[in-house]
Formats: sequence, C-alpha cells, structure tokens
Amino acid sequence: MSQAGKHLKIGITCYPSLGGSGVVATELGKRLAERGHQVHFIANSIPFRLGQFHKNIFYHEVEVNDYYVFRYPPYDLSLATKMAQVAKAQQLDLLHVHYAVPHAVCAYLAKQMVPDDLKVVTTLHGTDITVLAQDESLKDLIQLAINKSDAVTAVSKDLIRETHELLDITRKIDLTYNFVDERVYYPRDAASLRRDYAQNQEKVLMHISNFRPVKRTLDVIDIFARVQRELPAKLILVGEGPDLPKIQCKIHELGLSEHVFLLGKQDDVAQVISMADLLLLPSEKESFGLVALEAMACGVPTIGSTAGGIPELVLHGQTGMLSSIGDTVQMAKDAVRLLKDDEMMNNFKKACLERACVDFNIDKITEQYELIYERVLSEKSIEINSVK
Repeated sequence: MSQAGKHLKIGITCYPSLGGSGVVATELGKRLAERGHQVHFIANSIPFRLGQFHKNIFYHEVEVNDYYVFRYPPYDLSLATKMAQVAKAQQLDLLHVHYAVPHAVCAYLAKQMVPDDLKVVTTLHGTDITVLAQDESLKDLIQLAINKSDAVTAVSKDLIRETHELLDITRKIDLTYNFVDERVYYPRDAASLRRDYAQNQEKVLMHISNFRPVKRTLDVIDIFARVQRELPAKLILVGEGPDLPKIQCKIHELGLSEHVFLLGKQDDVAQVISMADLLLLPSEKESFGLVALEAMACGVPTIGSTAGGIPELVLHGQTGMLSSIGDTVQMAKDAVRLLKDDEMMNNFKKACLERACVDFNIDKITEQYELIYERVLSEKSIEINSVK
C-alpha cells in the first residue's frame, strides 16, 4: 500500500514480449497488486511474465482495426483508444507506461479523451533514448511524450544524463533503478542440471540476451575462447536474435562447438543462471543491465563492459569486473583470475547477494514508484520546465 494508505487503480502498458522493460513492468504490476493496488495491463498480448492468475490484476487486449484503407494497421491509435476506454470504465487514477514511443505518446492521446485529469507516468528504459532519440524523424515526438508526461523516470543515472543531452530536456527525471524479486532470484541448487553441460572440474560461463549487435555477442565468444585456453570451461548461451547465425559461424571456426551450448529462450532464468560461475556482459550500450542484476541475485558475478549504467549496478572489484567496451583481452584475464581464485570468487558471490537484496530490493523500488504516483496525483498541473 502507498504511504498515504490509498489503494490506486493503475493502468500499465509495456512491450509484452521478451525484453527487460516488459519484465520490469510486469513484475512491478504484480508487486503493486500484492500491495493492494488494482492493476490493469493494456497491451496487444498478455505479458509473458504475468503467468498464472493474480488477484487485483486485469488484462485488456488491444485489438487493431484492419479497415482496408489503412496500408499499415494503426496500432498506436488503437492503443490510445483502448487506454482511454479502460481509464473511463475502470476509473483509473493513472497510466504508467514503459517506453516513450509509442506508449507515452498513446497515453498523452488517451489523456485528451478522458474527461477527468488522468495522470501519466513514463519510464524510460534505454532504447527509446539511446537509439530512437537519435532518429531526427522521431526526436520531436519523443520530446513531446516526455514533456507531456506528469512524471518521468529512468532506470539509471547514465540514461537520465543521455536523455537530457540528446533531447535538450530540462524537466525533472526521477531515478528508479530496476529491481529483483528475491523470492524468484536466489541461488538455486542446479548441480544436477549443470552436470548435463559441464564436468565437475569445468567452469561455466553464461551469456543471456536478445543477440542484437549492441550486445557484442561476438565478443562473448572471443572472451570464452581466451578463457578456454587457460582452464577447462563451457559456455552456455541463452536467448535468440539476429546475431545468432554469426555466433554459430564463429563457434565453428574456432573449433568450440563441443564446448558451447545454445539453449534458446528460457522462462525460468533463475534456474539457468544458477548453473553459471560467471555472466558475460560485454555490451556496447546498456542502460541498466537487468540480466546482471538477476545473475547477482543468484550469486553470480559479472564480467562486462563499462557501457551505460552497468557501472552503477556492477561494482568493479566487488560484484564483478568491468573493462572498456571491446577489450576482450582484459575481460578474459579478469574472468580467468576470478575463476582460479576460490577465495576471491566466494567474496564476490557474497557481495553479489548482499547488494542485490539490499540495494535493488523490489519492495524498496516499488515504494519509490508509489511515492511518484502520490506526487503526480497531488499536483494540479505538469511542471514542464522543472529544474533537473
């Protein structure tokens, strides 16, 4: 329940498929519902992490009009209309949308269709700023979405900085880190599962992503190849994406086929991560690095880059090792050093568990969102030009 003791009616829109923003939005909605709020997911399909029935959670499907004069189905307009319909019918207090485009824009349109003062909270997750905001054809639209929101949050200090710089935004953006549910992410007993992929003396390295170029997945293979020369190890790759064929070719070229396992997409990530000794995250862009937090909560340190918000999450020399983007030589050296030093590894694992549970606790972050909701509901108007 919020600090003021009032249960709210909250509409949440996110990308329902695989991806960090969808995971965060869904888990936040579930926890808000547990705390007594009524949560209405508005999307084109049920968020994949929503799972079984939850009290206080409702799903409203967006159906796209396929009228023949439309060359492309107008999903954005259908979403805005659905948001307005749900807001009226359910008497929503606010809409919490994840991603500026198209969701915050749709929420702004919905707000114009609702007679009451419907509040809009927008959470920026990264790609809407780091990629889309650099497209001149979308820049003004993203600025509009941010400036017309009643509150804007971002998942790292680095993303806040980049938003201000790229879009010349001066309004306040609240820092709300991503979080982890310790009831789901904790060190699992994965010994029997691990034996399916590695022998007792072999170390297990893991990479989990959507295998896009910004994840630098070829660097993952390079790091592993260097590690494998120094000690017996296996690499487990989780996920799918456009770079997967390139990865498979490189694995074959380096003669690593017997040492690398591709598991595809997996829902029970906590069980899979618990098999690993190290997570590899050499990304070129990473606004936060949710997978590193999930690994941390399972007691698995990260070997990664200093991209974006990763250094805000992974403490170099405590919960992982970070190097410059593309420096696979140093990343491999750090991995080998950590894998060979049992005492250091144990210290890192303990630090991972403590940091995940204390600094990125789901209740702590949920309370921050509740305070933001209360703030916007108490305001009579948007302060577009508020100080950073």
